[in-house]
Amino acid sequence: MYLMRIGDAGAEKPVVLISDTHYVDVSDSVADFNEAFFGNDGIAKLKGVVAERVAAGNVTKFAGERIGAPIARPHQILCIGLNYSDHAAETGQAVPEEPILFTKSPNTLVGPNDEVRIPRGATKPDWEVELGIVIGKRTSYLNSVDDAREAIAGFVVVNDVSERAFQIERGGQWSKGKSAETFNPAGPWLVTPDEIDDVLDLGMWLDVNGVRRQNGSTSTMIFDPYFIVHYLSQFLVLEPGDLINTGTPPGVGMGFTPQIWLKPGDVMELGIEGLGSQRQPVLAPR
Repeated sequence: MYLMRIGDAGAEKPVVLISDTHYVDVSDSVADFNEAFFGNDGIAKLKGVVAERVAAGNVTKFAGERIGAPIARPHQILCIGLNYSDHAAETGQAVPEEPILFTKSPNTLVGPNDEVRIPRGATKPDWEVELGIVIGKRTSYLNSVDDAREAIAGFVVVNDVSERAFQIERGGQWSKGKSAETFNPAGPWLVTPDEIDDVLDLGMWLDVNGVRRQNGSTSTMIFDPYFIVHYLSQFLVLEPGDLINTGTPPGVGMGFTPQIWLKPGDVMELGIEGLGSQRQPVLAPR
């Protein structure tokens, strides 16, 4: 299934995409795509509801509604740094022996086509197309990497927007450069694993002002999604609806010579094969 949330910010309703032009409204049977939904086997229960409504012709045509993030605000957004060897090389850093973990504030989550605002004092805002993992059940101390497959509700496109000066030059605290408002566009859909032939072979891309900057594949990840979920479960409890950003391929602004930074008026467009695409205009600081 393809789970979406549409409507004004803060008032999104849950729907299920069934074509490029139509969806099934499930807001009368599901409060939201949130912790309660994922933690109570909501995806499996929803399949029957959607099938019945499609069979009865109870579908709705899109009418220009805003697309929100496909999940409600999670308990946590966990991020894996330097998870593509060629990205590590472009930043001049060694390939990590274990996943590098940092966090983003959960209130960075916005819709896939919402505006991204540069924070006050920023000098080096950057972009990162990434594969996101959404956790499907409360998870800790998984016994094996294979067990991680059962803990994943689905996958989503994310843009791990970053402010490199805050991240690298302000005390080495990555979260400071990752947690400004609007810094985690997600969506347009959460795609359940059964809809994806091979999550480790998906093309990824990102353009700035129509110029291709990132062009990669999930096949070059150092640590794959199942390893990451298993690994993180050894250190902390993953809650239903939590989001994990899994790293970015090369082509970030920091990796160019000379370096390229986002500025007000820029437009980022990005996507992952089978998971949809995003478009964000860049705004000046408040």
